[in-house]
Amino acid sequence: MSTAAPPADWHRLDPRTVLVTALVVAGVVSGAAIPVTLGLTRWSSLPVAVLQVLAGALLVIGVAAGADRVRWHRTRYRIGTERVDLHTGLLLVKRRSLARDRIRTVDLTANLMLRLLGLVTVRIGTGEQGSESTLVLDPVTRAEGERLRLLLLERAATASPGVHREGELAVLDPRWIRYAPVSFVAPMLGGAAAGAVMQVSDWIGAQGQVIEWVGDRFRETPLLWTIIVLVLAALVAGVVGALGLWIEMWWNYRLEREAGGTLRVRRGLFTSRSISVEEARLRGVDLVEPLGVRLLGAARLDAITTGLAKDHEARNADHNTLLPAAPRTRADSVAADVLREPDTPTGAALTPHPRAARGRRLRWSLAAVLGPVLILTLLGALLTPVLLWIALGCAVVAVPVAVALALDAYRALGHALSGRYLVTRSGTVRRSTAALERAGVIGWTVKQSVFQRRAGLLSITATTAAGGGAYTAYDTDASEGLTFAADAVPGLLEPFLERSPKGA
Repeated sequence: MSTAAPPADWHRLDPRTVLVTALVVAGVVSGAAIPVTLGLTRWSSLPVAVLQVLAGALLVIGVAAGADRVRWHRTRYRIGTERVDLHTGLLLVKRRSLARDRIRTVDLTANLMLRLLGLVTVRIGTGEQGSESTLVLDPVTRAEGERLRLLLLERAATASPGVHREGELAVLDPRWIRYAPVSFVAPMLGGAAAGAVMQVSDWIGAQGQVIEWVGDRFRETPLLWTIIVLVLAALVAGVVGALGLWIEMWWNYRLEREAGGTLRVRRGLFTSRSISVEEARLRGVDLVEPLGVRLLGAARLDAITTGLAKDHEARNADHNTLLPAAPRTRADSVAADVLREPDTPTGAALTPHPRAARGRRLRWSLAAVLGPVLILTLLGALLTPVLLWIALGCAVVAVPVAVALALDAYRALGHALSGRYLVTRSGTVRRSTAALERAGVIGWTVKQSVFQRRAGLLSITATTAAGGGAYTAYDTDASEGLTFAADAVPGLLEPFLERSPKGA
């Protein structure tokens, strides 16, 4: 195998990638070593089990480091005047290339190990679907990563309109951590913690002892209180996990506007992340208010933009979030700064929707909770009265909650035009107020079911190449909704208005 250096215009990844791989694999192997060793003691003595695990660990680490050494040797990249090229592979060589004028994102990430070594992972993307639209350089030095980011995002664009400042737009306020425990992450992490305890105990053959130990603690406690205590314990674990996750994700957070019109989000405690959004690709913002966060008067701010990376890893990293959950007034002010508007469109007065929309939501919610209650009632009448009591309990608890959520969902409905933006709002468990630039609308979709037609309602959706691709004003008055769409983007909907449903 030749070890000759590549041509001058080609670059290699940092050779310390082999060390990083060896250390990461060693950490993973160390975490699995204890349960594996305890499992092997069923068939052999403890010293023999330790030696077996040690030999296996060294083999795994050596194979992983060797494979990464080959990857490093066979990987090179080049930044040309028109294209970015990446060649990698041993037996099956992959040659991938991106046109520089199509590159929309150059994001830098670095876990704790990379940060200690002064390295970063660079993700270069066009914002299109699929892994073929993204090149990953893992790793390069931080200086090289910053050089690539500035080089590839360099644009000769004129300054964006508006008087809002450049530089720092938002910085972390540690008090925002109070919103972490009321997110939906907390109960999910609590359930995951309980499942992890059972899984690990099963690996080491002690699941029965764990269940027995818990049973002994609650032997004299009524079943209902036992369930309540266990649920509360899981919630406490979830809250602790949510706080830790928030600190890891948002510590050192900073939102900046760089010269040339690029918004940059930097954040992360152990794993640092740097995400860049060109203002030329920004089409609006989405003010998101999950139920728990909204009850505390807070919201987070997401970017509606074309060209953000859409591969699997990016979707799981809050890739389009400009501001974590913060007080609603702060979120509105950051939205105004981001959009270079004197007043944020997300705070515009919205047109409420007809009362018929409220009736539709009440019927949906009641049907969702009364359906299972009806099934339990029928089974109770046929099988056992216990199910009748369960059905009654479900009805007593679920019906008021369903009505409250339906009324809240109705109050959330609204739409408006605010300067260069059209605004739509909907949702209760996750309320979304989207301010979409009118110039970014590429089409309209009008939907009207039989029941909507009878009630004089319709749902109208603005389609766009940015963000989620569609933003809907649900259950508007038929004529009002069509007028809203026609005024938002003149000339786009008029040819179809004469064929709109009667009464519209």
